[in-house]
Amino acid sequence: MKRKIGIVTIVILLIIFSFLAFKWIKHRIDYAVTDAVFVKADELSNVGFQKVSGRVIKLYKDLGDKVKKGEVIAELDPTDYALNVQNIKAKIESLEATKEQLKIQLARTSEELNINYSMSELSASEVEKKKQALQKQLAQVQAQLQLAKRDKDRYENLLQQGVIPRRTYEEADTRYKVLKEQEESLKKNLEEIAISHERSLKGINLSRIAFLKEKELQAQIVSIEKEIESLKRQEEIAENDLLNTKLIAPFDGIVAKRYVSVGDVVGPGSPIYALVKPNSMYVEVLLEESKLKGVQKGCIAYVRLDAYPDKIFEGVVEEISPASAATFALVPRDVSAGEFTKVVQRIPVKIRITKGDVSLMRVGMGGEVEIKRVK
Repeated sequence: MKRKIGIVTIVILLIIFSFLAFKWIKHRIDYAVTDAVFVKADELSNVGFQKVSGRVIKLYKDLGDKVKKGEVIAELDPTDYALNVQNIKAKIESLEATKEQLKIQLARTSEELNINYSMSELSASEVEKKKQALQKQLAQVQAQLQLAKRDKDRYENLLQQGVIPRRTYEEADTRYKVLKEQEESLKKNLEEIAISHERSLKGINLSRIAFLKEKELQAQIVSIEKEIESLKRQEEIAENDLLNTKLIAPFDGIVAKRYVSVGDVVGPGSPIYALVKPNSMYVEVLLEESKLKGVQKGCIAYVRLDAYPDKIFEGVVEEISPASAATFALVPRDVSAGEFTKVVQRIPVKIRITKGDVSLMRVGMGGEVEIKRVK
């Protein structure tokens, strides 16, 4: 009886073992299973002050903290950058004041030059007209003087001959002397007019020379405007540098690492934080080449992470690398001599999680995956 019970027990155990073995073999045939699993992220970025350097005075986040896009997460000492902005603004204000003074001076100079030039031209024109009038009068007087001289000389001969009375001669002589005095007076007036005309011409020339001063003032204003424009560009750069002393989060994420402490001096581009975007998490599987059969894009995958062995994350195969992981090794194997130990190569497979609490995942976690093969 005992022998029969033992035989029955052995048979039952064999049946159970065979069933479990069949299930295990079928599972291994239907699924590609591996524990070469690593959690990664498409968006894992080192962020830092890109254009400025200085001493870190504030760090608002630490490892594991959540950040919001546009949030200030760190600050550098802004003193030097603020002083630079103030100095540039002061230079611009000073140059603006100088430019306004030059504009006022230019306006006054232009007005004076126009008035002086107009007056000089008017004076020269009037003097020229007076000169022409006096020249005509002089010509008339000189013509009359010639006649008067001939009459005087003729009456003088007649007086000597006793033909005419002395009174007639004296009247001719007086007329000649009056015309002579008029001639002398007109000549003096013409000399004075010539001096006035020369003076007016000099005034015109001086006005023309003064116009050069006006051009110099205009050139100074243009030069100052160019300098102000250059300083405004510098001001824009300086203000951007001042704004860049505050580190802004580029996207919503979680702090994966903090590289510096308050008081550290950092340069442009030095990493301050490593930020990871939670919804960019994925699972990378280094699948043995011998298990690649039947694994295609779109295959369902089940992931168990070592940190949460009781939770199953469901996903789909998103990408399968066209090259093995060893292809990109820093020191690739040298097989040119034909001496090497055969090693099973692993192909990177990217799995995007579609079901499960992705917020539990952390970059670098390991686990196990089962990928359902396509038959």
